[in-house]
Amino acid sequence: MSLHSSLIVEETKQNKEEERRKLVEEVKTQLWLSGPLISVTLLNYGINIISLMFVGHLGELSLSGASMATSFASVTGFSLLIGMASALDTLCGQSYGAKQYRMLGIHMQRAMFILMIVAIPLAIIWANTRSILILLGQDLEISTEAGSYAKLMVPCLFAYGLLQCLNRFLQTQNIVFPMMFSSAVTTLLHLPLCWFMVYKSGLGSGGAAIASSISYWLNVIILALYVKFSPSCKKTWNGFSKEALALNNIPIFLKLAIPSAVMVCMEMWSFELMVLLSGVLPNPKLETSVLSICLNTTAAVFMIPFGLSGAVSIRVSNELGAGHPQAARLAVCVVVVIAVIESILVGGVIILVRNLWGYAYSNEEEVVNYVATMMPILAVSHLLDGMQAVLSGTARGCGWQKIGAFVNLGSYYLIGIPAAVVFAFVLHIGGKGLWLGIICALIVQALCLMIITIRTDWEKEANKATDRVHNAITTESLVS
Repeated sequence: MSLHSSLIVEETKQNKEEERRKLVEEVKTQLWLSGPLISVTLLNYGINIISLMFVGHLGELSLSGASMATSFASVTGFSLLIGMASALDTLCGQSYGAKQYRMLGIHMQRAMFILMIVAIPLAIIWANTRSILILLGQDLEISTEAGSYAKLMVPCLFAYGLLQCLNRFLQTQNIVFPMMFSSAVTTLLHLPLCWFMVYKSGLGSGGAAIASSISYWLNVIILALYVKFSPSCKKTWNGFSKEALALNNIPIFLKLAIPSAVMVCMEMWSFELMVLLSGVLPNPKLETSVLSICLNTTAAVFMIPFGLSGAVSIRVSNELGAGHPQAARLAVCVVVVIAVIESILVGGVIILVRNLWGYAYSNEEEVVNYVATMMPILAVSHLLDGMQAVLSGTARGCGWQKIGAFVNLGSYYLIGIPAAVVFAFVLHIGGKGLWLGIICALIVQALCLMIITIRTDWEKEANKATDRVHNAITTESLVS
């Protein structure tokens, strides 16, 4: 073999070794990020669940009212704040990758300011929950109970908005373990707090709502203190700045925040609509109970791909901001493979426990058997949901929120819900039909996002990220 050929072979080996090293490093990084993010999501989700568990022992009316208030709060408040705050995935992530550290604090302050303004009309809506539910034809007693509970949850709204901003500010810097610690402390303290407020203070179900508010604010305070005093945030937090509140800079945030909110809300609202539709099926008590069990199960297992979604959003935004398009592309390829493996494993477990899972919620054989027939459908939907979750994370990292909003709007409201109505009410498949409609939406959503991702010019996306960061810096400079 000639010297030239030997050099070529050696260079090829080195290139393959380098690619393998980068691949392994990317897998490790994403797993290191997604683990704490999954924990944070589960722990924060647990606060409302714990509150409902304590309220459940007060009686059926208290539980029904608290459950309806929590669902109403999710639809009219929490989902909107989550969506708007996710604009920081793009803005903070790309700024961090571009080493424009000061801009992270500016973006977070601006997001906090806008979300607190948005929370004011949402608080007014929550304060009138009773009237709204009665107007929608809900039971008077349950609506009254839900209205009282929702009023006491109003402080949660402002804390939740701030918490979403703080979480995204930290996670885009790859600071995830303090978030996990803060959420764990808050959730553990919520248990005795909720017990005291519900059973010992004499406040009853209202005590659970107040306990939730206290816990969310405690989480905000812990993270705010960490941001202020931790050396990890020394470069990215320089104190409050008037530049963040300059009116001509607000469109920078809203340009991503509004489609982000639409992107999240369109998906979350469609699932709530399925519950409402199940109430007008024959045997509505059975259908609503089973669908609620399926939604709770799906929400719990979705925390895993949701954590992966957060991880890939961080990786893609950081790498594009740093001007590393191929590293961003690798991050997407890695997370898709991880999501497929996770979905197959979790889907297998769902199918294995299908005959037992219903007993965790009910002792009635009719409910248990119905849940057993639904579980394989849930396994398929989890595979599709996992795929769309990580691709949606990619979209947030790139700043494709507007595209994502159109995809979700079309998938769920032009395909999914009409298909669900046809399956459930025309073909008389019942609750299974409603879920099959959701699967149709997930298929369209995942396919659209996959096609967009495959056809992406990563060099062009890196240039867009550079321009976005540069424009933000230029605007801030003009103000100052």
